[in-house]
Amino acid sequence: MPPPQQQVRLPDWDALKLRVRTLIGSHRVMIFSKTYCPFCRKVKDLFHSLGVECSVLELDKTDDGPSIQEVLLELTGQRTVPNVFVNGTHVGGCDQTFQAYHSGLLQKLLGAGKDEEMEPYDYDLIVIGGGSGGLACSKEAATLGKKVMVLDYVVPTPLGTTWGLGGTCVNVGCIPKKLMHQAALLGQALQDSRKFGWEYDQQVKHNWEAMVEAIQNYIGSLNWGYRMALRDKSVTYINAYAEFIGSHKIKATNRKGQETFYTAQAFVLATGERPRYLGIPGDKEYCITSDDLFSLPYCPGKTLVVGASYVALECAGFLAGLGMDVTVMVRSILLRGFDQEMAERAGAYMETHGVKFIRKFVPVEVTKLEEGMPGKLKVVAKSTEGSQMIEGEYNTVLIAVGRDACTKNIGLDKIGVKVNEKNGKIPANDEEQTNVPYVYAVGDILEGKLELTPVAIQAGKLLARRLFGGSNLKCDYVNVPTTVFTPLEYGCCGLSEERAIEQLGKENIEVYHNLFWPLEWTIPDRDNNTCYGKVICNKLDNNRVIGFHVLGPNAGEITQGFGAAIKCGITKALLDDTIGIHPTCAEVFTTMDITKASGQSIAQSGC
Repeated sequence: MPPPQQQVRLPDWDALKLRVRTLIGSHRVMIFSKTYCPFCRKVKDLFHSLGVECSVLELDKTDDGPSIQEVLLELTGQRTVPNVFVNGTHVGGCDQTFQAYHSGLLQKLLGAGKDEEMEPYDYDLIVIGGGSGGLACSKEAATLGKKVMVLDYVVPTPLGTTWGLGGTCVNVGCIPKKLMHQAALLGQALQDSRKFGWEYDQQVKHNWEAMVEAIQNYIGSLNWGYRMALRDKSVTYINAYAEFIGSHKIKATNRKGQETFYTAQAFVLATGERPRYLGIPGDKEYCITSDDLFSLPYCPGKTLVVGASYVALECAGFLAGLGMDVTVMVRSILLRGFDQEMAERAGAYMETHGVKFIRKFVPVEVTKLEEGMPGKLKVVAKSTEGSQMIEGEYNTVLIAVGRDACTKNIGLDKIGVKVNEKNGKIPANDEEQTNVPYVYAVGDILEGKLELTPVAIQAGKLLARRLFGGSNLKCDYVNVPTTVFTPLEYGCCGLSEERAIEQLGKENIEVYHNLFWPLEWTIPDRDNNTCYGKVICNKLDNNRVIGFHVLGPNAGEITQGFGAAIKCGITKALLDDTIGIHPTCAEVFTTMDITKASGQSIAQSGC
């Protein structure tokens, strides 16, 4: 009788390799992962968003996890997780998986097991929102050879105001604001000109309608230019309201209510923000916002501006400069988020130049007293510190108490994009990617990011390059220069004094400051000791400049250059070594030698 056949037993290593190969070969998507790894979660979320079922082995939950990683190293040359396989093909880690997704390779691999590719998308990229960030992103993606669509739709204001392509900045923000600010500055220049020898007998007055017509004509040319730029880049532009209805799919509804449907591999949300209302009787019926002001067909007359944001103070400033009776009603502080010393100085200048301020009051009701253009309104307001009530009559009430992100009615809940319920803002990672891997966001709707047009443009361009151009460069949201175009302009870059103290402690910063008198203002003999500059330095880092602030004419032009210097890491010693241009306002920053801590006077008596 022959001896019993001896059972053949594979070595443990071979058995482990067989097990790993079996897992890879028997599943459409196989992910070797670890539960705590954020990159693993990112990859799993990607497949979930694609509606693709995947098998996952969590290596930190199995005893032979380290051994399996060694097997994977031998099979693929990769030990790290996530380690992704699709229909038997090794894709790689997190970065490689997303690169394959953005190039379309992943979709081809996913379809390979069914002898057909996944259904192709209509577009490589759909951008929702035709503002600065969305347009920059769409044009850059098109330049990189991608098929791109832009959907843009302006929901009319309660008073029916609407506008063309280009977003807030072009139509109802930076551009018309700066032009009306310039109109006000010209009024001041006319007054100054007499002291410089100009003689004129004709009575000077301002024509609101002529100004608005000229500004709107210019904006119209910009709208047309944006449309032509999209056409030249072969970007499809549709004036329709976009709403997500499922994974990678949106519904677009035009002004006539007609619906069309589109799919895309990736989406960029660039819907921007719109002014917030007060939620009191009469606000939407009788009040205007900055969305209405710049195309207002009649002079607003006596105006109450509600709010203390930069929009509120800018609008109040140029309206007063154009000769109107202007009052600003402030709930608490001016220019929240900005350096408070600078904010109060800017406000004080406005007050000495005719703008009235009502502090610590908020409106509770607006009623119409008379019809007309502008008509007459009554405003009832309540103290924020007690029960006192006040009333006032105005021709126009302009609400500028902040803005809300336009994200609540675009179907984000249908695809699981997380949104801050309080303000509509969207949390995203440092690559502008939301929690849904194929959805990105740029501009004012991003949680915790700066609400500035150049920031949105930069972020949009760099996002397109990362998605479709192989770049890994991210938008830098630190040390971004900006300017508030109040009558006395305020430019800044870096930290406010309050934030510097909060981050480093008062003992670890040095603040250099000075008042200055622009030479142009000396002959008219006006406003000495109102322009002001200061730099905040980190004593723990070679007196590196961490905050730059200037209050004076052409503050934006001054701040732009110093913004570049701060980006390069300028120190106080380097500022001192820089030779100033004389006679300019900016040269004050090359000669500052008085610190706040010294208590010395900074008052000026000449240029």
